[in-house]
Amino acid sequence: MKIANKPPIWFWIIAILALLWNIMGVLAYLAQAYITDEAIASLPEAEQSFYNNMPAWVTAAFAIAVFAGALGCILLLLRKKIASILFILSLIGIVMQTTYNFFLQDFIVLSGSRMVMPILVLLVAIFLIWFSKKTTVKAWIS
Repeated sequence: MKIANKPPIWFWIIAILALLWNIMGVLAYLAQAYITDEAIASLPEAEQSFYNNMPAWVTAAFAIAVFAGALGCILLLLRKKIASILFILSLIGIVMQTTYNFFLQDFIVLSGSRMVMPILVLLVAIFLIWFSKKTTVKAWIS
């Protein structure tokens, strides 16, 4: 069994910020999953159609992405290398959801200036996979 090295302070800062980021994702998922009919009715017609016609697999991909990411961050803070697997699972969920949004829906037309967020989500997910692999190599997590 490997003896884990003590990680530097910036490891903890990154892990905590990543957890906060993923908690925001969980909250966004819960807001979307439990949106009321009244709230949907108050949206523009195009957004109503987007919510009402979203397949269950897209909602499931969103849930997998955010919950795997949040759990991965908790495991990263606990210095467990299985965090990498959860970050990969999270990325798979993100790719599934993004594929639907960009290629099967008119998300680009619908979102306009909000396009930066899906790209940022993808970049953070890739970074967390890289970071968790790097910390495993450095034996900060085991």
